[in-house]
Amino acid sequence: MKKRVLFYLVALVTTVSLQSCATNYVVSKPATYSKEYKTDAKLAFIDNNKMEQDKQQLINSFLAKKTLSLTSVRDNSKNSELAKLVKHDKTIDNILTEAETYIGTPYRYGGTTRRGIDCSAFVLSVFGAAVGLNLPRVAASQAQEGEKIAKEDLQKGDLIFFSHGKRISHVGIVEHVSENGEIKFIHAATSKGVMISSLDDSYWGPKYRFGKRIINENGESYNNLALTAITTTPKGASF
Repeated sequence: MKKRVLFYLVALVTTVSLQSCATNYVVSKPATYSKEYKTDAKLAFIDNNKMEQDKQQLINSFLAKKTLSLTSVRDNSKNSELAKLVKHDKTIDNILTEAETYIGTPYRYGGTTRRGIDCSAFVLSVFGAAVGLNLPRVAASQAQEGEKIAKEDLQKGDLIFFSHGKRISHVGIVEHVSENGEIKFIHAATSKGVMISSLDDSYWGPKYRFGKRIINENGESYNNLALTAITTTPKGASF
């Protein structure tokens, strides 16, 4: 009897122990997988977030470089335009400074020196000395050079041409354009030699024909004759 009771006790204890182990196994396993799943999801979120941050930083870097590049291009363009403007103004100033040194020089038909000079030789000498430009010897030929300019668009340094009839026979250099549009020019006149006159003058106004621009906006000559030796023949005409 005692042996049978002991046998049942051992069997009961063994059964209870096995059920406990099975319960622990079943409950604990899902908990372990749940924790691992949450950890992987969190890591994936962190990785995606970092990738988005890196992507945005890269985009911002490209945008910054593009902005810097565009700014550099604009600055270079402005500097280039400013350099051209400075060169142009300096070239015109050199021309007028040289021309003004001739004021008072007597007029002489066919003359080419400061002892006596005619209108076309005066223009030829000024442009040759100031910018190394060799213009044709006579006024009619000089009128074929450069770009034709309307009277209202004339600027300092432009050439203006005159005639009694159809043939161009006189030339001068625009010396000043006032705010009200008065145009003054420096030329070698038969009456007083090299002097400054106005297109508003009753004598010169009616004889004006057109203007030509010899120096472009870059401060360079239109006809590309720079650094060519100056010729002194044939003689030019003037009045």
